[in-house]
Amino acid sequence: MAHSLAELVFIPAPGVGHIMSTIEIAKLFVSRDHRLSVTVLIIKPPGSSSGSAITTYIESLAKDNMDRISFIELPQNEIPKTVASKGQLQTFMDFVQNHCIHVRNIVADKISRPGSSRVAGFVIDMFCTCMIDVANEFNVPTYVFFTSNAAFLGFQLHIQTLSDDQNQDIIQLSLSDTEIPVPGFVKPVPTKVFPTVVQNKETVDVMVSTGRRLREVKAIIVNSFLELETHAVESLSSDNTVPLVYPVGPILNLERGSSKPSDDNIIRWLDNQPPSSVVFLCFGSMGSFDEVQVKEIAYALEQSGHRFLWSLRKGAPGMISTITSDYEDPGVVLPEGFLERTSEKGKVIGWAPQVEVLAHRAVGGFVSHCGWNSLLESLWFGVPVATWPLSAEQQLNAFEMVVELGLAVEIKLDFKKCVFNPKETILIKKEEIESGIRRLMEDDSVRTKVKKISEKSRSTVVEGGSSYASVGSLIQDFIRNIS
Repeated sequence: MAHSLAELVFIPAPGVGHIMSTIEIAKLFVSRDHRLSVTVLIIKPPGSSSGSAITTYIESLAKDNMDRISFIELPQNEIPKTVASKGQLQTFMDFVQNHCIHVRNIVADKISRPGSSRVAGFVIDMFCTCMIDVANEFNVPTYVFFTSNAAFLGFQLHIQTLSDDQNQDIIQLSLSDTEIPVPGFVKPVPTKVFPTVVQNKETVDVMVSTGRRLREVKAIIVNSFLELETHAVESLSSDNTVPLVYPVGPILNLERGSSKPSDDNIIRWLDNQPPSSVVFLCFGSMGSFDEVQVKEIAYALEQSGHRFLWSLRKGAPGMISTITSDYEDPGVVLPEGFLERTSEKGKVIGWAPQVEVLAHRAVGGFVSHCGWNSLLESLWFGVPVATWPLSAEQQLNAFEMVVELGLAVEIKLDFKKCVFNPKETILIKKEEIESGIRRLMEDDSVRTKVKKISEKSRSTVVEGGSSYASVGSLIQDFIRNIS
């Protein structure tokens, strides 16, 4: 095997979704050019204990070095004691920053070894911008891998401009009931779909300072594609205060994971349903609802008469953002007799093998929390979405899909889970949910549009496609950095 010339140092944020999409893009780079190798530096999530799902996943990676991709686990740092004074997001950023010293040591060691590959660049997650300083010490360019979409990148940079250059009070703006023009969106964006991070000082400060840092890097790699977000990508590319933007998506992990026996039951059940007849409800690894809302969803499904597959999960009581778990008996939160009455038409499950379900011919619609990876997967498989965003930037994603692009139908655009005060979370009534499910399953205009974009999402990543070309240009840039 030829010795690779250029080495990339990848630093994903400590979360399964971020680590997985980082690995997918690393595999893409090394498969496209034999001169590249990648070292992924893994920050273990704060408080992850040995034996937890993420620790097991990380340990399996560390053992499983792929061809020209290696993994190094950074020493586990304690979470800073600032959470009370600084809040969750800033504490998380401080936690990542505490790992800069380990990154510096590893890179210094790499560079000093005789005959080692030259470091061509740091590819860092959007939550790891503190690592730009480490890259600068070694005189190595930094690229950001932005795991969300181009429109949200435009939004984040615009918030930073409003704050720094126009001295606007972002919190006041986001709590007012208005709409504002945002580069990256054709239509004015209602403040009610702004992410919750712009509603309090601590998180606004983090977003604004991250926006400043994003402008310092050599390029921003976005998990999206030109044919999907034409306006957003063009508006970023025409702004000379923004680094080069490379849309390289969709970057998806489509390989079947380790399948559980329950997965086979789910797929067998789907095998017995007519084509495009099942509505699939799944709200991501952190999506759960209280009992009152669960009952409204159940009544809506029953009333709609559509077949359904529902991934119903419970959150840990009192936790702000938590990975959900399965119910031992979902009957405890469902309306009396619901499971018996719907046994012919529906199936309530715990964790769902989402990619396999979306790929199945029986699935005709997806009620989703609108996490970006989930939206990319649904478009890839040509399954229309009904939007039910919960947190992070999901409300903006929902707005983009429904209002900007016409690729989804709305159950709600501005639903926000009030984690600090669950009593403030709005209840979505069964009539509204049922109407969304009916539009999802019966509106052929959205379905036709989604099928078209599905074809484009597949053709953009193969030779001749725009994302394929974008990856090629990036690789040329990496190689130039060491020549």
